[in-house]
Order: sequence, then structure tokens, then C-alpha cells
Amino acid sequence: MEESSQDVSQMTSQQVLCDPAERKSRKRLSTLKIFIIALSFAYFSKALTGTYMKSSVTQIERRFDLSSTHVGLIDGSFEMGNLLFLAVVSHFGAQLHRPRLIAAGCLLMAVGALLTGLTHFFMGFYKYDTVIQVLQSSNVSIPACVDPLKTVDMPEIQIEPSVEDNKGCERESSSHMWIYVFLGNALRGIGETPVTPLGISYIDDFAKAENSPFYIACLQTITLLGPMFGFLLGSYCAKLYVDVGYVDMESVTITPKDSRWVGAWWLGFLISSSLLLVSSIPFWFLPRSLPKQGDETDTPTPPSLTLDGAESAQSSNQTIKLTEIAKGFLPSLKRLLGTPTYFLFLCAAILKFNSFIGLLTFKAKYMEQQFGQSASRANFLIGVLNLPAVAVGIFLGGLLMRRYKLSVVSGAQLSFATSFMGYLLLLLQFGTKCDNRPVAGLTVSYNGTQSVSYNGEMLFSDCNRDCSCSPNEWDPVCSDSGITYVSPCMAGCLNSSGRGKNTVFHNCSCASTSYPPGSSTSARLGQCPHAKDCTRSFTSYMAVSVLSSFINSLGATPGYMVIIRCITPDLKSLALGIQTLVTRTLGGIPAPVYFGALIDSTCLKWSIKKCGGKGACRIYDSNMYRIIFLGLITCLSGTSYFFMIAVIVLLKRQFWKADRDIKLQQRKASKESGIMVQLETQEKSGAGSTSPKLSSDKTDSTGVGKDLEG
Repeated sequence: MEESSQDVSQMTSQQVLCDPAERKSRKRLSTLKIFIIALSFAYFSKALTGTYMKSSVTQIERRFDLSSTHVGLIDGSFEMGNLLFLAVVSHFGAQLHRPRLIAAGCLLMAVGALLTGLTHFFMGFYKYDTVIQVLQSSNVSIPACVDPLKTVDMPEIQIEPSVEDNKGCERESSSHMWIYVFLGNALRGIGETPVTPLGISYIDDFAKAENSPFYIACLQTITLLGPMFGFLLGSYCAKLYVDVGYVDMESVTITPKDSRWVGAWWLGFLISSSLLLVSSIPFWFLPRSLPKQGDETDTPTPPSLTLDGAESAQSSNQTIKLTEIAKGFLPSLKRLLGTPTYFLFLCAAILKFNSFIGLLTFKAKYMEQQFGQSASRANFLIGVLNLPAVAVGIFLGGLLMRRYKLSVVSGAQLSFATSFMGYLLLLLQFGTKCDNRPVAGLTVSYNGTQSVSYNGEMLFSDCNRDCSCSPNEWDPVCSDSGITYVSPCMAGCLNSSGRGKNTVFHNCSCASTSYPPGSSTSARLGQCPHAKDCTRSFTSYMAVSVLSSFINSLGATPGYMVIIRCITPDLKSLALGIQTLVTRTLGGIPAPVYFGALIDSTCLKWSIKKCGGKGACRIYDSNMYRIIFLGLITCLSGTSYFFMIAVIVLLKRQFWKADRDIKLQQRKASKESGIMVQLETQEKSGAGSTSPKLSSDKTDSTGVGKDLEG
């Protein structure tokens, strides 16, 4: 008996191992996991590239001598590329080979990032504005303040002429090179179109309903590693000089905290292009469709239950006619936008996306201007503090939905509550501020006692009127009094000592106006740092910012699932595509432009291009910058909550009616079943009551017969 039982167990295990259905189900399950891993790496790569672009906004602005409005237009070109193809790809892509479309998109993104990075090699060396050119051979005294009536016989020193005297202006070949950055970013946007809607719909189609939110949460969490590494890469590249390896760094007189510093912005795009190229490879070998995860049968998912809408290529040789597919596009779009819940949620998403894009694009620049941080340090702090908090929040949000099996209404309520708490924390950031740096003629007077309203004449004072200074110069120096002067000439400096970054100017006539007679009149290169209390304000700002990011992200996954679950399954892929299309069209494109335009309105000093015209801003009014930047974000976010409240009300009504109908049906079914049970019991009881009588009568008759016989 024992031997026979062992044989049976061995045969059972062998049957399990050799069963082709079991092997195929395991293979398909592993194929879905491979797809999720490959999609996670693609999301990581594209997110890294996108956030690296955000982190390089300041570098691109300075390298191409552009305003914040122009650089916002370049940043918005990514969404312009999405606008061209997203709706078509979302609709047609759901009925074609989705993994291969994702592979083609990753490949196109790699080409776009490569084009953006190669722009650097088509340009000459970076030349920043400086009043003097320091000789590297020896220490030379540089007369910054030169009397125009006297001739300075110093051929070793080249004093650059002002813009007015620069009559032989020739337009540089690199003046329009930013167009290639624009085109490369647009190509990256076109390539990104199939990745998000088709990847999410593919997972939701072939994964279990209870596993889908968890998979999407894991996907978004891994995706957030991309922005983290993107900002860290931006921090590293911002430390490196733009022409690193080609110039002697000792000849560079500016530091990463200088408003003229440009980092090696091109290096990160070459790295991200390689990652995108690698991420496209697995999708070429993945199948078009899979069975639903957890199906016990080995039959493939019927085409009518998938978003493909046609038989798979493995089981049919019929080709899909695009004209027939196109006929269903407008009716599907009409049905989708005719859903009130989806439409109101879309309006809220547009406003939230506007505030998010504006914050993400100019957050690092805000930290630079408001708290005096370098671009490298600002990107580093965002990468190691804000984004990990966001990743943890998104993961916990998906875990909450899976653990407590939250309904669509509960998910919308959680999304609203967390977003509103983050909004309240955002209001606290108005109190974390640093005052304007004291810059003579821009934010304070030359004696440092009062603030001024900037105009061109305020740059001049009695202490520098005898100098041949140009109001367009920007080569700041810091005096011992803590006041920054626009240039050594504006400070009235007569001579200097040292070389390179260690140059110190002496006998500065303007520096003596804020000091008692006999005090130091020297100044060193660079702007003066912020006051010590600014460090405490910056610490408070980062603490509030990180907490706000974490709380906001808790509702990201529940909010995302509301879009998927509030519509019919056949419109799922189209809904995700339209949501991405509309938010990026009405949020991603205009937000960087109008945020940049409002930021430009707070500029106090512009650089002047060699051929005339405004270039990049050198210094902002930090108080106005804070009010406009944070005020616009809070206004957009606050308005979106009215739409979210309406969405929650509609969802409650919708699902309350559905629950009521289900309960009524259950009551009817229970009543009918109760009636049937009663009838059956009555019949049984009736039958039971008659049979005993018959038996008793029978017994009685037999008893009487016996008595008669006896």
C-alpha cells in the first residue's frame, strides 16, 4: 500500500511538472512580470531624462542667453510632441501590438535626447560677461575704474568695450542653436506617447483586478527613482564647467553660485539617451496579448474581453483596417467626454498639472534666487529629500488601496484629503523667506540705508560718476560691508591684487561711503552671501516642502484609479490617453511659459547680448519672486478642489444608486427564495401530516380485523 501511494504521489508530481497547461500558465505569468520590469525601466529612463531637462533649465537659459519665458517654451516642446500623436496612438495603439509600439517610442526618445546633447558640440566655447580678462602668467594690477580723459597704457589688460561702443557686431553662429534643443525635446515628447497609456492598459488588461492597483503603484514608485537620479545627475553636471576638459579651470573666474555659471548640461542628455536605447530592447520580443492573470484554464483571453478589439496575430492572419478603427474614434470620444465624473476630474487634473509643472520646472531656480543656493545643491536636495518622500507616499497610497480594498468613492476622498492637507502646508511656505541681497543701485542705495526702485540711473552715484562704467556690465564684487556692487567699475575700484577667482580690488571709492573714514575699501569677486538667518529659513522651507510632497503623493494612486474605474472598460486606454493629452496640452505647454513670463517680471538686472537685446536675468527681486511663484501655485491648486468636490458627490450618487439597486435585487431575490422555501416546507408538512393519518387508519383497521378474528 505504501509503495502504491508513493507511486501515485510521484505520478501526480510528474504530471504537474509535465503538464503543458501548467508550464504555459507559469510562462505567461512570468511574461507579465517581465513586461512590468521592462516597463519600469522604460519609465525610469524617460522620467530620468525628463527631470534632467527640468534640472538643466537654468544652465540652458544661461548658455543660450535666454529669458525664463523662452526656456519655458523649450521645456514645453516636450508636450507639443505629445499633442501631435497622443490621441491617435492611444486609440489605435490599443488595437495594435502594444509592446512594439512602446519599443519604437523608447527608441525615438533616445534619438531626441541625443540631438539635444549633441547641440553643445556644434557651438563654440562659452564666453561669459566679464569686465576684465585676467592674465594667467602673473599678478597684474587691474584699473577697474578708468578715467575716460586719461590714456591707460597697459596693453596686457583688455578692458572690454561696452555694448554702445561695440560697433563691429557680428551675429554669432550659436545664437539660434537653442532650436535644436527645442526639436530634440519635441522628438522625446513624440516618442513618449505610447509608453504611458499603452503600458498601463496592458497591465490592467492581463493582471488580476485586485493586483492592478498594486502593480501600478509599484510601477510609479520605481518610476520616481528616475526623477531622483535625474536631479542627482543634474546636480553632478551642474558642478562641472560647461567646457570641462577643453579649458583651463584656473582661468575661470566664476563659481557655481555665480549667475553666469553654466554647468555641463549636455553630458546628462548623452547618458540618458543611452538608457532609453537600452530600455527599448525587451519590448521587441514580448507578445501582443496574454491570458488574464489567475485564469485556471489554458485558453487565451477572448478578443472581445480585451482592448485589442480583434484577434491576436498568432491566431489570425487577418489585418486590421485602420479606416474601420477610425470610424469608432469619434463615438468613443463623445461617450468618454459625456461622462460627467470623468470630465470634472479632467478639469481638476488640468489645474493641478499646471501648478505641478510650474513648481517642478522652476523649483530649483526658486531655491537659487530665494535662498542663495547653487543650482547643483538645489538639484541635489530635491533628488535626495523631496522625491524619495514622494516615492514612499505613492507606494503607501497603493498599499492602502490594496490592504483595505478601497472603493472608487473612498479612493477619491483619500485623494482629495491628502491633496488638501498638502495645500495647507504649501501656504506655510510663504513665511519661509530670505530678504533681497543688498546690491547697490538695485535693492539698496549706495550707502546701504534704504531700498530703491530700480532704474538705469540708480546704478550711478557720486562715487563712480568719474569712471567709464557701462550700466550693462555684470561682474559683481562684494565689499567688506556686505554690499554687492554690479561691477568693480561701479564700486569705483582703482587697482587690484591676486589672480583668477582670488582677485581682490582695492581703493574702491563707493565701498567707503557706507563705512567711517579710514575703514577698508576693498572688494572681492562674486556676490555677497545671504545673511545667517537665511539658513534657518531654508531649513524650515525644506522641512515643509518634504512633508507636503509626502502627503500629496499619498493620494496619487487612488486618484489614478478613479480615472480607470469610473468609465467602461472599453474606454480605458482612450481615457488615459485623453487625460494625458489634455493635461499636457493645457498644462504642460502653457505652464512653463506663463510661469517664466511672470518670473521675468521680477528681474532687476538683465544681461545684454553682444548684438543688443535682453539675454538671461542676472538677479531677481526675491520678495516679488516668492509672492508671484507661490501665489500662482496656490491659486491653481485651490481652484482644482471645487472640481474634486463635485467628482466625489457624483461618485457617491452613482455608486449609491448602484448599491441601492443591488440591495433591492437582493431583497427581491431573498423574498422570492423565501416564498419558495415556505411553499416547499408547506408542501412537505402537508404531505407529512396526511401520511401519518393514513398509517394510523391502516393500523386501526388491522387492529380491528385482528380483534374480529380473535
